[in-house]
Amino acid sequence: MRESLRQLIDTEINPYVDAWEEARAFPAHEVFKKLGDAGFLGIARPPEYGGMGLDWSYSLVMAEELGHIQCGGVPMAIGVHTDMCTPALDRFGSDRLKREFLAPSIAGDLVGCLGVSESVAGSDVASIRTMARRDGDDYVINGEKMWITNGGQADWMCCLVNTADGHPHRNKSLLIVPLNAPGVERSRKLDKLGMWSSDTAQIFFDDVRVPRHHLIGEEGMGFAYQMMQFQEERLWAAANTVTGLDNVIRETINYTRERQAFGRSILDNQVVHFRLAELSTEVEALRSLVYRATELMIAGEDATRLASMAKLKAGRLQREVVDSCIQYWGGQGYMWESPVARAYRDGRLLSIGGGTDEVMLGIICKYEGTLPKTR
Repeated sequence: MRESLRQLIDTEINPYVDAWEEARAFPAHEVFKKLGDAGFLGIARPPEYGGMGLDWSYSLVMAEELGHIQCGGVPMAIGVHTDMCTPALDRFGSDRLKREFLAPSIAGDLVGCLGVSESVAGSDVASIRTMARRDGDDYVINGEKMWITNGGQADWMCCLVNTADGHPHRNKSLLIVPLNAPGVERSRKLDKLGMWSSDTAQIFFDDVRVPRHHLIGEEGMGFAYQMMQFQEERLWAAANTVTGLDNVIRETINYTRERQAFGRSILDNQVVHFRLAELSTEVEALRSLVYRATELMIAGEDATRLASMAKLKAGRLQREVVDSCIQYWGGQGYMWESPVARAYRDGRLLSIGGGTDEVMLGIICKYEGTLPKTR
C-alpha cells in the first residue's frame, strides 16, 4: 500500500504541487478520482460501498504516506474527505444515505467537506448557530460555516446544525447537505497564511432545503457523533505530521551538509547535529504515541486521551522542528519558495484546526482528573 500510494504521489501529485500552490487550489475532482480508482478513498470503509473493509491501521499508513506530498494543503484536503467528513456517515448513516453519498465519495466521483466551524464558533462547537428546522419532509437550514476545507469544490457537506432549542450538547444533528442546493452560497475563497493549494471557503445557507432522510443517525445526537469524528481527525492529523517532519529534518541534514561556513559544513557543528538528533528522537516518540493510540482505537477502546495527546504534541512539535530547521537553513530558509518556509506556513494550522492546543489540554485534563472543581 505504501509503495502504490508513493508512486501515485510521485507521478500524479508532486510534479504539480508548485503550480497548485500558485493557483491557490488543486483540481480536487481529478485528484480524488485517481485516488478513488486506486482504492485509497475507502480503506477502512465497508466493501459493500466500495471500501476495502480494513481496520484503521491501514488508514494510518495512508495518512503517513501522504506526508510525502510536498505541501500541506493537498494531504489535508484528502484527509478531510476520507477521515473527517465520512466517519459518522459510515457509522450511523442509513443504507440509502451511504449509497447516495459515501459510495460515490469512495469512488472519487464526489468530493466531501465538513461543516462545523462558524465565524462565531470554532473550537467551541457547542456555540454554533446554524439552525435546521423541520418543515414537512424537509429540514430548512439557515446560517453559515467558516474555514471549510474543500469548500470551493465540494459536492456535499457533513454539516453540524442545531435542530432544536435547549441544551447545546443535545440539540444538534448532522445533516448531509448537497452544495448545489438552492440557497447555498459559497461566498468567498479565504486567503490563508499557508495551506495555499487547499481551497477554503465561507459558505452561507439561506432557506436551504434538504430531505429528512439526509439526517445522519438520530436527531439530537450530532454533537456526540462529531466528537467521535474529531478523534479520527486528530489522530489522522498527528499521523500525517510525522512523515512531513521526518522529511524536513532529512532535507535540513542534506542542506547543512552541503552548505559551507567558516571553512566547514554547517552540519559539522556539534550544536547543529546534536539538535537534529534530538528533534529526530522527538518525532520518533510522537510516532510511537500515534501507533499506541491507533492500537486502542482498532481494539474498540476509548482512544480520546491518547489521540488528544498526539494532536497536541504534533502541533507543538511541528512548530519546534520547522523553526529549528529554518534557523540552520539561514537566509535560504527565509526564502518564500524554500521547502522549510512552506512547511513553516502550512504546519502552523495544526495547533488551531480540529481543536486548538488549549482544547486538547482541556480534554487531557478531564481524563487525568486535574480540572479544578467548579461551583
